[in-house]
Amino acid sequence: METGEQAALRALQQAVDAGTTPGGVLACGRGGDVELLEAVGWAHTGEDQRPMTRDTVFDLASLTKVVGTLPVVLALVAGGELGLDTPVAEVLPAFAQESPERSRVVIEHLLTHTAGLPSHREYWRLGLASDELRERLVTEPLEAPPGTRVCYSDLGFLALGWIVEAVTGRSLDALVADRVTAPLGLGRTGYGPRPPAEVAATEARPGGGYKVGTVHDETAAALGVPVGHAGLFAPAADLATYMGAWASGDGDWLSGELRAAAVRDRTAGMDGHRGLGWTARHDRFDQLGEAWPESGVFHSGFTGTSLALDPVSGRWVVLLTNDVHYGRQRGHINPLRQAVHTALAP
Repeated sequence: METGEQAALRALQQAVDAGTTPGGVLACGRGGDVELLEAVGWAHTGEDQRPMTRDTVFDLASLTKVVGTLPVVLALVAGGELGLDTPVAEVLPAFAQESPERSRVVIEHLLTHTAGLPSHREYWRLGLASDELRERLVTEPLEAPPGTRVCYSDLGFLALGWIVEAVTGRSLDALVADRVTAPLGLGRTGYGPRPPAEVAATEARPGGGYKVGTVHDETAAALGVPVGHAGLFAPAADLATYMGAWASGDGDWLSGELRAAAVRDRTAGMDGHRGLGWTARHDRFDQLGEAWPESGVFHSGFTGTSLALDPVSGRWVVLLTNDVHYGRQRGHINPLRQAVHTALAP
């Protein structure tokens, strides 16, 4: 009989064979134990064809939110340097923009995507200097009163990155290193650029070639500094360690109370289901599939990456692909994610 691990790898291999996904690395485990770490397909296609390996580094895209920014924010909360109820404008005065509604936005609103901010803005197309681009993003008008709707927002996590820098006086990449990668021993996780030979290629560049080792997200690239919504790179083995830390509760890296608060659905009365950073069951971005329990949480990245966790059973799944290498809006990555998660359900 086929095991869940075998079925999940078969689903990934079928996607590669069908030409819908270039390649990927799949890892899963329970608690602190890694049960599977395998690579399939290609890290780069075409003239620069290069096979995917278990050591391939990926542009994590929006996984940056839960791998970098979220644990830094929670560490500052644990240390009393920041509160979930701290008004954003108290730390970033420009955020208030003399608006009573904006002055009511607090840190938890940003973490749960309930601040009323839009999903994203393509100001990078305007060719603005980094400082002017940041000013536009920080002062972007709300689309809804805070705490009334769920809208997954890059702008909210950009603000969180700037908030932790303002509170500590340190850069976000240094904070991620001190609060996340060093304590957990994630030796190959960090912001780019990264050596192209070790990184899975993402999207084709308009002028030819591919983005390899440089951040795929256009806003992060235009800002030119480490930011809170995208930009981290990591291999699957590092993320397996990271997810094991969330699932096992070993050590003092992050308190059990904060981890439990982060994975609890905190927006059930609204039009979405969000924990702190994490996507909870039945949110429109939930791609865990029907077999996962109500306690499961998820997050994805636009380049083709995703993380899944059930804090009750300790089951976790890391699926890293370079799906965007074949172009945007192809529609294949979500069914692949659900097939993998169904095979590996707790």
